[in-house]
Amino acid sequence: MNIFMLKIVGLWPEGDETYKFDFYTLYAAISLIFFVFGYNFCQTFNILFIYNDLQALTGTIFIILTHMLAIVKSYYLIQNMKTLKELLVTLNSDIFQPKTMKQRVLIEPNLNIWKNIYLVYFIMVSSDIAFWSTFPILDKSVKEYRLPFLAWFPYNTKISPLYEMTYIYQIISVCFIATVNLNIDTLIAALNMYIGAQCDILCDDLRNLRNFGGEVPNDVNGGFIKCTKHHKEILRFATNSNIFFNWIVLAQFVTSVTSIGLTMFQMTVVKPFTNEFYSFLFYGMGITVETFMYCWFGNEVEIKVNITEV
Repeated sequence: MNIFMLKIVGLWPEGDETYKFDFYTLYAAISLIFFVFGYNFCQTFNILFIYNDLQALTGTIFIILTHMLAIVKSYYLIQNMKTLKELLVTLNSDIFQPKTMKQRVLIEPNLNIWKNIYLVYFIMVSSDIAFWSTFPILDKSVKEYRLPFLAWFPYNTKISPLYEMTYIYQIISVCFIATVNLNIDTLIAALNMYIGAQCDILCDDLRNLRNFGGEVPNDVNGGFIKCTKHHKEILRFATNSNIFFNWIVLAQFVTSVTSIGLTMFQMTVVKPFTNEFYSFLFYGMGITVETFMYCWFGNEVEIKVNITEV
């Protein structure tokens, strides 16, 4: 599901290769320029017209931060596409596969936690988009040609059909950006989850060296050599993963802290229990789940790599 969604937004070419001069690359370039870069420019440029309005300014900045983060994440994903494809090949190699049913059972909880967090995160993001998309309709401000998000456009959005076209463009752009953020976040969480799972498999192999030597029964030396190779591959996998997401994680935490603070401020100035209020509520909850996901899986890796007893 995670990789499939990245394919839809143009961020995951087919096969084990990176981008080539083909139709998919053209689709990816047009989609990112039109829905990510273009929409971010419209929102950022609008600050010039609202910087004297504190409520409007804060209501724009916390959304812009999240939307601009999609540019950062997309850049590092595309830049490290070759490395990420190699990581997937490594995950499918024999050395990374569970060797017994016990090991499958051992790593299954990690995978289930990732799936559950992905589902919760998806629901939060979808709910937030639904509230943002419909609140001008539900509070009837659509009659005043109010758009879901504050942004500047080089034409009059107060007339039909430009208003309707801009409304649809905003919703599509926000869905596109949310898909980028959600699935790159969960991809990073999955990489950390796999690192932790490999640590579990390695520890189990070390506990059962006599049964892990290969064709020769009780070949402890053979089993230990295989464990050493596995350990080196885990370190290489972790290093390459960190190259991809180090700066993304830093930018995410800075953005999350700022966005949560501004979201809480917005909730104090809008009318309680309205559609707009719930939009801010679900947005704040989504950012919280996003931050929790990074912390959870990062902490799991930290715990497992520091195990002193197997």
